[in-house]
Amino acid sequence: VQLQAYGGGLVQAGGSLRLSCAAPGRTFRSFAVAWFRQAPGKEREFVAAIRWSGDTYYANSVKGRFTISRDSAKNTVFLQMNSLKPEETAVYSCAAQQGVIVSALSSSNAYRSWGQGTQVTVSS
Repeated sequence: VQLQAYGGGLVQAGGSLRLSCAAPGRTFRSFAVAWFRQAPGKEREFVAAIRWSGDTYYANSVKGRFTISRDSAKNTVFLQMNSLKPEETAVYSCAAQQGVIVSALSSSNAYRSWGQGTQVTVSS
């Protein structure tokens, strides 16, 4: 599945952004879709995931501030990010894979399809 991630930008601390992950011409049916982020010099880290069932999962650091959702008609997954912090500056990438078990949702190795990433910069 080819993915397109977009919606990043520059925002002040405390601000909001909404990222989108689209699969043009394809459906996310039976796929789990996740967002990961990678800051310069740091390892890629899990942010959030949504299974085809609609169940959602979040990293502890973003719970209560980020919301992952899906528009099945548009084959798009969104990541609404509120109360952003400067330390969340990173490249955010979406990933998709069929048949990911719950215990593997936060592992980047579980996903074979990746979008190109979108830069999120949070200024202090």
